[in-house]
Amino acid sequence: MRGYAFTKYIPENLPKGGFDNLLKLFIQLLNYTAGDANEALSWMNELDKQYNLTNDEYGIGDFIEDLKKRGYLTDDNEKGGFVITAKSEQVIRRSALEEIFGKLKKSGNGTHQTNYSGQGDEPNAERREYQFGDNLEQIDMTQSIHNAQINHGLGDFHLTERDLEVEEMDYKTLTSTVLMIDISHSMILYGEDRITPAKKVAMALAELISTKYPKDTLDIVVFGNDAWPISIKDLPYLQVGPYHTNTYAGLELAVDILRRRKTQNKQIFMITDGKPTCLKEGLRYYKNSFGLDRKVINKTLTMAAQCKKLKIPITTFMIAKDPYLQAFVRQFTEVNGGKAFYSTLSGLGEYIFEDYIKNRRKTVR
Repeated sequence: MRGYAFTKYIPENLPKGGFDNLLKLFIQLLNYTAGDANEALSWMNELDKQYNLTNDEYGIGDFIEDLKKRGYLTDDNEKGGFVITAKSEQVIRRSALEEIFGKLKKSGNGTHQTNYSGQGDEPNAERREYQFGDNLEQIDMTQSIHNAQINHGLGDFHLTERDLEVEEMDYKTLTSTVLMIDISHSMILYGEDRITPAKKVAMALAELISTKYPKDTLDIVVFGNDAWPISIKDLPYLQVGPYHTNTYAGLELAVDILRRRKTQNKQIFMITDGKPTCLKEGLRYYKNSFGLDRKVINKTLTMAAQCKKLKIPITTFMIAKDPYLQAFVRQFTEVNGGKAFYSTLSGLGEYIFEDYIKNRRKTVR
């Protein structure tokens, strides 16, 4: 018999009671509720009814009390109900980092090849002959002795300069990054939640930079009808609004932020799912959601060209499959000289992390 046989779906890896397991679920739910602790706890109660997450010894009520005792939750606020604390915000960022960067480490990083290599901060897989002026610490003695044995034989062993082999080294640069996140209404249209993966990526990138690359800077810019900066601690609460897409305003603000950074290497990462549809002219908004409006597009492309002149590459992460929109992204990328990735929601984090790590490494001779 041809066709498919459907069976009842049984979720796997659901927590089976205990604080630590329930905390993981609670943190995930906070991502989807924009940091609303009351709604997340309500969802947990519903999931508990359906999947028996707790038992007679430890219930959701016990879990809530433990959240308060351990500093994840408080009900001491003007709004009433429960509110997450700064400790929970950090755990959300760390959880996003483990979820996204953990996958990246398993799959392995790509290489960023340039025409320059040599002394730097950490070795890579490349080897070359010794050249005058190379640091002695770069010499791979095991491979150099092996070369000498092959070149001169074991009976009359001697080591010459031509036998020496040197490890290439990657030089890690300081980088200032602005991450732009589209919060227009289309980020939740058609039953697809695109804002939650974007938030997770931003939180994970913020946690990675603050822990592993503390000298780098990361600024977050959100854009709808207007653009404005948000702090890292505001990310869990970020929501989509009834906005159009003013990409020009987002880029203008990002450039203004990067102008004030003293680092030599600057870049913009832009997460979006649609075309520019809005400009602000004085106090008035010019909007057109039908097709690619020439007035909006040309001004956006002008800003892309300005970024190129300022040596600020823009990497666009396009989370929409419409060929019509992708054609605009290709044009935008060509004008800026940057890069574009046409990513699925599940692959968004891996793309951004790989590109960030590549961009902050240079190989120097």
